[in-house]
Amino acid sequence: QAQLVESGGGLVQPGGSLRLSCAASGITFAWYVMGWYRQAPGQERELVAQITGGSSTNIADSVKGRFTISRDNGKSTVYLQMNNLQPDDTATYFCNAHPLHPTIGQEYWGQGTEVTVSS
Repeated sequence: QAQLVESGGGLVQPGGSLRLSCAASGITFAWYVMGWYRQAPGQERELVAQITGGSSTNIADSVKGRFTISRDNGKSTVYLQMNNLQPDDTATYFCNAHPLHPTIGQEYWGQGTEVTVSS
């Protein structure tokens, strides 16, 4: 059974940094586009960043220049480095695994990790 487990969330002051990690198991990690999404209270879930198996990235305009996504295929782990965090970044952050092709498998989501940016 596939599983995505996020860690690294917490409370941080504006301007601070956090690094989120998502460890995957039960999937052929390199065959999945890994992503981070976030959902603030009362708002829809939105894409933050994605990274392919070959490490091509797609970063949302709202976090470009502040957030960096990376992956370690050997450890089946994807990371989200978040710098210069602002109150608008407060949300639950979810890890996502999207197969390169539907025949590979299904899409998976982690349980989420909360990030709160407040002074």
